[in-house]
Amino acid sequence: MRINALHTYLQRVGDRPRVLVKITTDSGVEGWSEVYNHGPDLAYPPLLDYLFEQIRGMDARRPSHINQFLLQSSRFPQGALGLAAIAAIDLALWDIAAKALGVPVYQLLGGAVRDRVRVYAGLYTAPDLAELRNTTSELHQRFGFTAFKLSPYRSDLHRTRFGRVARELGSYFGEVRDAHPADWEFAFDAHACLWQPRQAVELGAALAPNEPLFLEEPLRPEHIPAWSRIRSELAVPLATGESLYSPHEFLSLLSSGGTDIVQPDICVVGGLTQMLKIAAIADAHYVPVAPHNPLGPLATAANVHFAAATTNFGILEYKPDTVSWCPDPYAPADGYLDLRPERPGWGIEIDEAALRTDDWVSWKRSVPVRPDGSTAWM
Repeated sequence: MRINALHTYLQRVGDRPRVLVKITTDSGVEGWSEVYNHGPDLAYPPLLDYLFEQIRGMDARRPSHINQFLLQSSRFPQGALGLAAIAAIDLALWDIAAKALGVPVYQLLGGAVRDRVRVYAGLYTAPDLAELRNTTSELHQRFGFTAFKLSPYRSDLHRTRFGRVARELGSYFGEVRDAHPADWEFAFDAHACLWQPRQAVELGAALAPNEPLFLEEPLRPEHIPAWSRIRSELAVPLATGESLYSPHEFLSLLSSGGTDIVQPDICVVGGLTQMLKIAAIADAHYVPVAPHNPLGPLATAANVHFAAATTNFGILEYKPDTVSWCPDPYAPADGYLDLRPERPGWGIEIDEAALRTDDWVSWKRSVPVRPDGSTAWM
């Protein structure tokens, strides 16, 4: 079963652009994936074409072998775009390998260790309480969500005294707790906008009285010792990992005691092959995995199979978007995604007719500007 074609499609998920990938074998079996949108998304099709020429004719049922080959095909580490492209190839090949045997992907990983996968709703903002209550109630009624992720910033972070930012967060979270059932959980994503460790600690202190599910990325990821420091001073679970790219980086983070929860992105770290290595490292450090997953139905499907077979999986991020090209995405019921043991591969269908027209949207990351004219992290 040899690789003989790779096609890319320019689509969107919500308001973000997305490159989809289909790999076809000489026996007609197809595998699908989506590429993480780091920003320069139009660079992906030629990059994927370049990588395809290196693997054309290889056995598509050997995703781990091809993953290692692609990692070793470059003299230097590939970086964000290269690893995202390798991840897309890796995920499409896992889809093919499972379809070739007529089984779900998780069966190739040792079988399921759980019957369903818990999810939380990524909301990413900090809306006023009435708006938030309407949103959480609707999501609970439709999908059974009992866990949500919000922003910790009620004011413009870069134009507001930080003590006020932290105080507003503490008051807001108290109101959120009082307005929802006591068993519902709320996480807060600081989006790596901070680079002063004491500010990360202040955010955690503001959240601590109301017991958040976790505080995510309250600091820039580059300096690992700073993560050790803030974890030692925080009274809330600390989560990070979406900006890390390799098992080696996660090993450094975990060896230093820098986090309570790791959040690798299966479309960033090089695919399922590398995701499994990261999970094993985390397991050896008694740390759960809560994958970063703000993408679309193909990324969610890959995460479902990873979560199904991973003993130290905790909870999965889920963004409730719909797309025309996937008529049967994994959708939550009672706050969980059910496995689909009767379906081979990822367990979803792709409507290629819906892909015949590019559905592309221009998007670029904004860069905040402080009152003095300097730039800041977003």
